[in-house]
Amino acid sequence: MKIAICGSFAFARQMVSAAKKLTEMGHLPILPIDTMAAIEDISIIYDVNRAIEKDIIRDQLSKIIESDAILVLNYDRSGVPGYIGGSSLIEMGFAYYFKKKIFLLFPIPDLSYKIDIEFMQPVILSGNLEQLK
Repeated sequence: MKIAICGSFAFARQMVSAAKKLTEMGHLPILPIDTMAAIEDISIIYDVNRAIEKDIIRDQLSKIIESDAILVLNYDRSGVPGYIGGSSLIEMGFAYYFKKKIFLLFPIPDLSYKIDIEFMQPVILSGNLEQLK
C-alpha cells in the first residue's frame, strides 16, 4: 500500500523511522518534502518563507492524492497526548475527501475538534505500526 506519512516536522526523525518500518512491512511510504532537512535543522519548521517558497502544504496534499492511505504520526505535543495540529487536521480532511484510508498512530486526543476527527473514521493503531493493514 502507498502511504503518505503526515504530522509535524517536529517528528521528522519518527517519520523516517516509520517509513523504514513500513518499507520492511512491504508498504511504499511517502515522506513529506524537507523531512531530512528538518532532521538537520529543526528550526525550518517555523520558517514560513521557506514553507511558502517550497509550497510544502500543496506538495504534501499532492502526495496524499497519489497515495492509498495516510498515516498521521500524532505523538504527544504541547502537553497533549496524541496531539493532532492544524496541518494534520487539514491532511486528514483532504484524505477523507479523496476517500483515502486514514491511520492514526495513537488515539484521538481530547481536543475541541475530536468529533470532527471521529467523523473521518480513522483506524487507530494504538502505537503499533504492525496493525496497519
